[in-house]
Amino acid sequence: MLTDQHGGAVNNTQLYLAIGVPILANAALIGLLLAYLNAKFENVSQRFDDMRTLWLAELHRVEEVLNARLRHLEQR
Repeated sequence: MLTDQHGGAVNNTQLYLAIGVPILANAALIGLLLAYLNAKFENVSQRFDDMRTLWLAELHRVEEVLNARLRHLEQR
């Protein structure tokens, strides 16, 4: 039989509460942390997508400039 600090018996309900409440509290905190991290990484993912779009536009512009220069050289 389990006893508390004062020598009294601990019933099943007290034991379940002593074990279950901290487990549920930790699960809730971990869930909040995961939701926060997911939101942060979603922002990072969006920023990478935006940068990829920008780089593709710049690459296209450079390609057009090079093509124009090549055409100019070929015409000479």
